[in-house]
Amino acid sequence: MTGGGPDGNERLTVLTGMLLIVLLAVLGATIVWIGQLLWLHLFLGLLLIGPVVLKLLSTGYRFIRYYTASPAYRSKGPPPRVLRVLGPLVVLSTLAVFATGVGLLLLGPSSRQPLLLLHKVSFFAWIAFVAVHVLGHAPEMLRYLRPGATSPDARAPDATASPSGGAGRLASLVLAVLCGLALALALIAQFAAWTG
Repeated sequence: MTGGGPDGNERLTVLTGMLLIVLLAVLGATIVWIGQLLWLHLFLGLLLIGPVVLKLLSTGYRFIRYYTASPAYRSKGPPPRVLRVLGPLVVLSTLAVFATGVGLLLLGPSSRQPLLLLHKVSFFAWIAFVAVHVLGHAPEMLRYLRPGATSPDARAPDATASPSGGAGRLASLVLAVLCGLALALALIAQFAAWTG
């Protein structure tokens, strides 16, 4: 996806995941002070939709290429079994958290029940699944963050070689953030019902 074969796709997935970790940490901090920071919680929740969609697309692309027997993706191999089993639960809980959050925003405070309860329950399920997911992918992130390393795949013949498609990956990340930002700005008027 956006060039570079399996290594490029892995790089896009890792970079998007690292961006999501940072944004989600900030979003998580808003939960502690939700009374004062509800506006920021709503804004970041919408902003995150772009990068979340990009992460789903990059992992979905790897999934499709692997299971349609692409030689390059087959030789890269699948993620560990635990992460493959966990994948659908991460996706479903992610969709549930964001769908209930957007539903709450659009329908207003009158929709508080049962949507708020569903949002909270799906969040707790999501945080558990994502914690295991992030821990399972920590080696890739750590390899990528290692000083001097430009590839998260230590199995690559030249672990310092950058896969092609870097401009496409950067453009994809920027576009994902800009789409999320555009959505957040477009819906900012909806915040008043919750924050007013």
